[in-house]
Amino acid sequence: MQNIRNIAIIAHVDHGKTTLVDKIIHASKLFDEHQQFDDLILDNNDLERERGITIVSKNVSVRYKDVKINIIDTPGHADFGGEVERVLKMADGVLLLVDAFEGAMPQTRFVLGKAIDLGLKPIVVVNKVDKENCRPDEVHEQVFDLMFNLGANEDQLDFVTLYGSSKQGWMSTDWKQKTDSIIPLLDAVVASIPPAPQLDGTPQMQVTSLDYSSFVGRIAIGRVHRGTLKEGANMSLVKRDGTIKKVKIKELQVFEGLGRTKVSEVSSGEICAVTGIEGFDIGDTLADAENPEGLTTISIDEPTMNMLFTINNSPFFGKEGKFVTSRHLRDRLFKETEKNLALRVKETDREDTFLVYGRGILHLSVLIETMRREGFELQVGQPQVLFREDEEGNRLEPIEHLVVDVPEETAGKVIELVTMRKGELTIMEPKGDLQHLEFNIPARGLIGLRNNVLTATAGEAIMNHRFSAYEPYKGVIPGRISGSLISMDTGAGTAYTIDKMQDRGEFFVDPGEEVYAGQVIGEHTRPNDLTINIQKGKKLTNMRASGSDENVKIVPKRQFSLEEAMEYIQKDEYLEVTPKSVRMRKILLDENERLRSAKKVD
Repeated sequence: MQNIRNIAIIAHVDHGKTTLVDKIIHASKLFDEHQQFDDLILDNNDLERERGITIVSKNVSVRYKDVKINIIDTPGHADFGGEVERVLKMADGVLLLVDAFEGAMPQTRFVLGKAIDLGLKPIVVVNKVDKENCRPDEVHEQVFDLMFNLGANEDQLDFVTLYGSSKQGWMSTDWKQKTDSIIPLLDAVVASIPPAPQLDGTPQMQVTSLDYSSFVGRIAIGRVHRGTLKEGANMSLVKRDGTIKKVKIKELQVFEGLGRTKVSEVSSGEICAVTGIEGFDIGDTLADAENPEGLTTISIDEPTMNMLFTINNSPFFGKEGKFVTSRHLRDRLFKETEKNLALRVKETDREDTFLVYGRGILHLSVLIETMRREGFELQVGQPQVLFREDEEGNRLEPIEHLVVDVPEETAGKVIELVTMRKGELTIMEPKGDLQHLEFNIPARGLIGLRNNVLTATAGEAIMNHRFSAYEPYKGVIPGRISGSLISMDTGAGTAYTIDKMQDRGEFFVDPGEEVYAGQVIGEHTRPNDLTINIQKGKKLTNMRASGSDENVKIVPKRQFSLEEAMEYIQKDEYLEVTPKSVRMRKILLDENERLRSAKKVD
């Protein structure tokens, strides 16, 4: 019998989860002396490394004192709640990582609540105690209060706390006494996390995640709940809707270090990968061939936002991407729903347009960013919040819990911006040299808010939010007050014209950049849209007047990240996304058509 501990690491974005996993991997001597590895071993796709966040949960296993510890690195953002909910099913305990200065953040509360509901035993790690202004003892109290409020039982409240710094690679039971290694953490895991239970009976394994190999096809990953899985055995696959399918296990692999090792059988409590099964989905149960029993399926929180995805039909279509047809777009979106549980795709009455439902702007933007890196060209519409109705027919909308930490002198501006968007201030207290503000705000009000808050606080505000509940509709929220500057013609803009037009607004394009008629090239200073020609050159004569050729001084263009552009566009605009560019455009490119449709609306 193997002694196994299955543990998930949960924390807020950027509190040091993946760095801690690195140090555990190094401490357990998984690598040979000659092997060189970068930091953030588990954040292995480019997008995760660039943004410094975990998007897809991953498994790694280490051996310590004859105990095998399976570690699951989970995402810290509520938008990836679908990932978190299913991987916690594989764990017996959680390592809750909290920053010694910031304390428990709203996202932490979200993931911790899920873990406590599943009855998992926590170990608390107060990380980054080497930072200035840190307050480890206060943070420890805060975590205890948070667990108590989330309804933790006595066993869960009797948690072990360790203090240390993942970056410097040490952990200790007392933050004032620095040790020289991360071993105290591994000792705590072995001592306080219960061993994976051995349950006898007919085999059962729930598929909680999947992998793909070009050699063997789709691979089911999950934890063996009961009994023993054997290589070559005939099994039943119990689907979500109760239907049963006969399948055969071709090969079994368990996690060893950063890779997987082939084995002939896997007993209960171990996490394994199964190849050779066809037609499975996440949440299905692999059960006995004769007496199949399904496990309860994984429940996922409902999406709160949707966006229109359509093929790129702008004048520049097909110049930069490989995959541009509606068939490519359709296949890719439906393929994504197989592993991205919180995502839904609905077909519309048009062949080339799909409605994609997700948990929030970040959830959807990560999908768009991944697709553009794969070579797709597509257009997306403005994000729309999903409303519901209660039994009496009243309209309900999603409300988010928003937390902003901001320097004291700009706190007033932030409160003003949030209350304009129907936000209610619930808590205001000092936290070090920052003001800590908490609001309840409609999800609609968050769209475009981050840009305004960062502008008002000179980039110093730290904003986080998580879904709270559906509440009665809060009324109309004012949108963007300024109109768009729209290009009249196709071609490269000239420095001369852009310079002359600078009093009309702020530009999103540089001189020499190719634009097309109907593209949004700037923000107008007034509420209405304005169509302008930036392609005109200077009229040249053969007379030269002294002093009149003044130098052109152009303000640099305003840069948008993908999320900022998604939040910026209006209802009558699309965001065109290609592997090299992100452009904003009017849905109707022709100015006369826009005027006609505006008259119809009036």
